[in-house]
Amino acid sequence: MTGGARGIGRAVAIELGRAGADVCVNYLKSEAAANRTVRDLVGLKSDAFAVRADVGKAREAKRLVDAAAKRFGHLDILVNNVGDFLVKRIGDTSEAEWRHILDSNLTTMFLCTKAALPHLRRQKWGRIVNVACAGAYRAHGTAEMAAYYAAKAGVVAFTKALAREEGSHFITANAVAPGIIDDYDLSIDAAKAKARKEFAIPRAETSWDVAHAVTYLCSEDAGFVTGTVLQVSGGWLQ
Repeated sequence: MTGGARGIGRAVAIELGRAGADVCVNYLKSEAAANRTVRDLVGLKSDAFAVRADVGKAREAKRLVDAAAKRFGHLDILVNNVGDFLVKRIGDTSEAEWRHILDSNLTTMFLCTKAALPHLRRQKWGRIVNVACAGAYRAHGTAEMAAYYAAKAGVVAFTKALAREEGSHFITANAVAPGIIDDYDLSIDAAKAKARKEFAIPRAETSWDVAHAVTYLCSEDAGFVTGTVLQVSGGWLQ
Protein backbone atom coordinates (compact mmCIF):
# COMPACT_ATOMS: atom_id res chain seq x y z
CA MET A 1 0.00 0.00 0.00
CA THR A 2 1.16 3.53 -0.71
CA GLY A 3 1.69 5.99 2.12
CA GLY A 4 1.63 3.23 4.72
CA ALA A 5 4.00 4.66 7.29
CA ARG A 6 1.74 7.00 9.24
CA GLY A 7 -1.83 8.15 9.77
CA ILE A 8 -4.57 6.46 7.78
CA GLY A 9 -2.02 4.38 5.88
CA ARG A 10 -0.53 2.93 9.03
CA ALA A 11 -3.98 2.05 10.42
CA VAL A 12 -4.96 0.38 7.15
CA ALA A 13 -1.73 -1.62 7.07
CA ILE A 14 -2.26 -2.82 10.64
CA GLU A 15 -5.88 -3.81 10.06
CA LEU A 16 -5.00 -5.69 6.88
CA GLY A 17 -2.26 -7.46 8.82
CA ARG A 18 -4.78 -8.42 11.51
CA ALA A 19 -7.00 -9.83 8.78
CA GLY A 20 -4.15 -12.08 7.64
CA ALA A 21 -2.61 -10.07 4.81
CA ASP A 22 1.10 -9.75 4.12
CA VAL A 23 1.82 -6.06 3.61
CA CYS A 24 4.30 -3.99 1.64
CA VAL A 25 4.56 -0.57 3.33
CA ASN A 26 5.49 2.22 0.95
CA TYR A 27 7.05 5.46 2.19
CA LEU A 28 9.01 8.38 0.76
CA LYS A 29 10.46 10.31 3.69
CA SER A 30 9.16 8.59 6.83
CA GLU A 31 11.60 5.68 7.07
CA ALA A 32 11.51 5.39 10.86
CA ALA A 33 7.70 5.41 10.90
CA ALA A 34 7.57 2.85 8.09
CA ASN A 35 9.92 0.55 9.98
CA ARG A 36 7.76 0.89 13.08
CA THR A 37 4.70 -0.13 11.09
CA VAL A 38 6.58 -3.12 9.70
CA ARG A 39 7.63 -4.20 13.21
CA ASP A 40 4.02 -4.03 14.36
CA LEU A 41 2.90 -6.05 11.35
CA VAL A 42 5.55 -8.70 11.93
CA GLY A 43 4.19 -8.95 15.47
CA LEU A 44 0.85 -9.82 13.88
CA LYS A 45 2.54 -12.61 11.87
CA SER A 46 2.40 -10.62 8.65
CA ASP A 47 5.30 -11.03 6.21
CA ALA A 48 5.71 -7.25 6.05
CA PHE A 49 8.46 -5.10 4.61
CA ALA A 50 8.99 -1.46 3.66
CA VAL A 51 9.92 0.01 0.29
CA ARG A 52 10.97 3.59 -0.31
CA ALA A 53 9.53 4.80 -3.60
CA ASP A 54 8.32 8.05 -5.12
CA VAL A 55 5.09 6.73 -6.60
CA GLY A 56 4.58 9.92 -8.59
CA LYS A 57 7.17 8.50 -11.00
CA ALA A 58 6.20 5.59 -13.24
CA ARG A 59 9.44 3.65 -12.81
CA GLU A 60 9.28 3.96 -9.01
CA ALA A 61 5.62 2.95 -8.86
CA LYS A 62 6.32 -0.14 -10.95
CA ARG A 63 9.35 -1.01 -8.83
CA LEU A 64 7.21 -0.84 -5.68
CA VAL A 65 4.44 -3.03 -7.06
CA ASP A 66 6.83 -5.55 -8.57
CA ALA A 67 8.75 -5.77 -5.27
CA ALA A 68 5.57 -6.70 -3.43
CA ALA A 69 4.56 -9.27 -6.05
CA LYS A 70 8.02 -10.83 -5.99
CA ARG A 71 8.19 -10.99 -2.19
CA PHE A 72 4.75 -12.56 -1.77
CA GLY A 73 4.62 -14.55 -5.01
CA HIS A 74 1.48 -12.72 -6.12
CA LEU A 75 -0.42 -9.47 -5.63
CA ASP A 76 -3.99 -9.34 -4.31
CA ILE A 77 -4.60 -5.83 -3.01
CA LEU A 78 -3.58 -2.28 -3.85
CA VAL A 79 -4.47 0.57 -1.49
CA ASN A 80 -3.73 4.01 -2.96
CA ASN A 81 -3.37 6.31 0.05
CA VAL A 82 -0.86 8.95 -1.08
CA GLY A 83 -2.15 12.50 -1.51
CA ASP A 84 -1.06 15.90 -0.25
CA PHE A 85 -3.38 18.62 1.05
CA LEU A 86 -3.48 22.35 0.34
CA VAL A 87 -5.54 25.14 1.88
CA LYS A 88 -5.21 28.16 -0.39
CA ARG A 89 -7.43 30.44 -2.44
CA ILE A 90 -7.48 29.79 -6.19
CA GLY A 91 -6.06 33.22 -6.97
CA ASP A 92 -3.13 32.63 -4.65
CA THR A 93 -2.37 29.08 -5.81
CA SER A 94 0.65 28.76 -8.06
CA GLU A 95 0.70 26.50 -11.07
CA ALA A 96 3.35 24.39 -9.36
CA GLU A 97 1.14 23.96 -6.26
CA TRP A 98 -1.87 23.08 -8.39
CA ARG A 99 0.06 20.45 -10.33
CA HIS A 100 1.57 19.01 -7.15
CA ILE A 101 -1.81 18.47 -5.49
CA LEU A 102 -3.27 16.84 -8.59
CA ASP A 103 -0.18 14.72 -9.19
CA SER A 104 0.14 13.57 -5.57
CA ASN A 105 -3.51 12.51 -5.40
CA LEU A 106 -4.25 11.42 -8.98
CA THR A 107 -1.07 10.59 -10.86
CA THR A 108 0.26 8.40 -8.04
CA MET A 109 -3.00 6.43 -8.08
CA PHE A 110 -2.92 6.04 -11.86
CA LEU A 111 0.70 4.90 -11.95
CA CYS A 112 0.39 2.37 -9.12
CA THR A 113 -2.87 1.00 -10.50
CA LYS A 114 -1.41 0.63 -13.98
CA ALA A 115 1.57 -1.24 -12.51
CA ALA A 116 -0.67 -3.52 -10.43
CA LEU A 117 -3.22 -4.49 -13.09
CA PRO A 118 -1.10 -7.12 -14.92
CA HIS A 119 -0.54 -8.96 -11.62
CA LEU A 120 -4.22 -8.83 -10.65
CA ARG A 121 -5.50 -9.80 -14.08
CA ARG A 122 -3.16 -12.79 -14.17
CA GLN A 123 -4.87 -14.35 -11.17
CA LYS A 124 -8.38 -13.15 -12.01
CA TRP A 125 -8.85 -11.63 -8.54
CA GLY A 126 -8.00 -8.30 -7.01
CA ARG A 127 -9.00 -5.45 -4.75
CA ILE A 128 -8.12 -1.81 -5.41
CA VAL A 129 -9.13 0.77 -2.81
CA ASN A 130 -8.49 4.48 -3.31
CA VAL A 131 -8.66 7.13 -0.61
CA ALA A 132 -10.93 10.04 -1.54
CA CYS A 133 -12.55 12.43 0.95
CA ALA A 134 -16.02 13.24 2.27
CA GLY A 135 -18.13 15.01 -0.34
CA ALA A 136 -15.86 14.06 -3.25
CA TYR A 137 -18.49 11.80 -4.80
CA ARG A 138 -20.67 14.84 -5.48
CA ALA A 139 -17.82 17.20 -6.38
CA HIS A 140 -18.23 19.15 -3.17
CA GLY A 141 -16.32 22.41 -3.23
CA THR A 142 -15.00 24.42 -0.30
CA ALA A 143 -13.36 27.83 -0.42
CA GLU A 144 -9.57 27.64 -0.24
CA MET A 145 -9.56 23.92 -1.08
CA ALA A 146 -10.19 23.92 -4.84
CA ALA A 147 -7.09 21.92 -5.77
CA TYR A 148 -7.66 19.28 -3.12
CA TYR A 149 -11.36 18.75 -3.85
CA ALA A 150 -10.76 18.77 -7.61
CA ALA A 151 -8.19 16.01 -7.09
CA LYS A 152 -10.42 13.94 -4.82
CA ALA A 153 -13.38 14.26 -7.20
CA GLY A 154 -10.96 12.89 -9.80
CA VAL A 155 -10.19 9.96 -7.50
CA VAL A 156 -13.89 9.07 -7.47
CA ALA A 157 -14.26 9.37 -11.27
CA PHE A 158 -11.12 7.27 -11.80
CA THR A 159 -12.36 4.61 -9.38
CA LYS A 160 -15.73 4.28 -11.10
CA ALA A 161 -14.15 4.01 -14.55
CA LEU A 162 -11.66 1.43 -13.26
CA ALA A 163 -14.46 -0.66 -11.78
CA ARG A 164 -16.21 -0.81 -15.15
CA GLU A 165 -13.03 -1.70 -16.99
CA GLU A 166 -11.71 -4.42 -14.69
CA GLY A 167 -14.82 -6.15 -13.39
CA SER A 168 -14.56 -8.87 -16.01
CA HIS A 169 -11.26 -9.88 -14.39
CA PHE A 170 -12.98 -10.10 -10.98
CA ILE A 171 -11.02 -7.06 -9.85
CA THR A 172 -13.03 -4.63 -7.74
CA ALA A 173 -12.29 -0.93 -7.44
CA ASN A 174 -13.76 1.18 -4.66
CA ALA A 175 -13.02 4.36 -2.76
CA VAL A 176 -13.30 5.31 0.88
CA ALA A 177 -14.16 8.87 1.78
CA PRO A 178 -12.92 9.98 5.22
CA GLY A 179 -14.18 13.09 6.94
CA ILE A 180 -12.17 15.23 9.36
CA ILE A 181 -9.47 13.44 11.33
CA ASP A 182 -7.75 15.76 13.78
CA ASP A 183 -5.61 13.13 15.51
CA TYR A 184 -4.40 10.21 13.42
CA ASP A 185 -3.23 8.30 16.49
CA LEU A 186 -6.54 8.55 18.36
CA SER A 187 -8.20 5.27 19.31
CA ILE A 188 -11.93 4.73 18.78
CA ASP A 189 -12.49 4.46 22.53
CA ALA A 190 -10.71 7.77 23.09
CA ALA A 191 -12.65 9.35 20.23
CA LYS A 192 -15.92 8.72 22.03
CA ALA A 193 -14.86 11.28 24.64
CA LYS A 194 -14.34 13.96 21.95
CA ALA A 195 -17.63 15.42 20.77
CA ARG A 196 -18.00 16.68 17.18
CA LYS A 197 -21.30 18.45 16.60
CA GLU A 198 -20.96 18.50 12.79
CA PHE A 199 -21.09 14.70 12.64
CA ALA A 200 -24.35 12.74 12.93
CA ILE A 201 -22.41 10.34 15.16
CA PRO A 202 -21.19 12.84 17.77
CA ARG A 203 -17.61 11.75 18.27
CA ALA A 204 -14.25 12.37 16.67
CA GLU A 205 -13.26 10.38 13.60
CA THR A 206 -10.18 8.16 13.69
CA SER A 207 -7.83 6.46 11.25
CA TRP A 208 -9.18 3.14 12.49
CA ASP A 209 -12.68 3.96 11.27
CA VAL A 210 -11.25 4.32 7.77
CA ALA A 211 -9.06 1.25 8.13
CA HIS A 212 -12.02 -0.96 9.04
CA ALA A 213 -13.85 0.20 5.91
CA VAL A 214 -10.82 -0.48 3.70
CA THR A 215 -10.38 -3.93 5.20
CA TYR A 216 -13.99 -4.79 4.40
CA LEU A 217 -13.61 -3.64 0.78
CA CYS A 218 -10.50 -5.82 0.48
CA SER A 219 -12.27 -8.92 1.79
CA GLU A 220 -13.93 -11.79 -0.03
CA ASP A 221 -17.22 -10.60 1.48
CA ALA A 222 -17.00 -7.46 -0.69
CA GLY A 223 -16.53 -9.41 -3.91
CA PHE A 224 -19.70 -7.97 -5.46
CA VAL A 225 -19.07 -4.40 -4.33
CA THR A 226 -17.34 -2.28 -6.95
CA GLY A 227 -17.42 1.28 -8.25
CA THR A 228 -18.72 2.57 -4.95
CA VAL A 229 -17.62 5.32 -2.58
CA LEU A 230 -17.91 4.27 1.04
CA GLN A 231 -18.41 7.38 3.17
CA VAL A 232 -16.60 7.09 6.49
CA SER A 233 -17.49 10.47 7.90
CA GLY A 234 -19.99 9.98 10.69
CA GLY A 235 -22.73 11.43 8.50
CA TRP A 236 -20.81 14.61 7.59
CA LEU A 237 -21.17 15.88 3.98
CA GLN A 238 -23.41 12.98 2.97
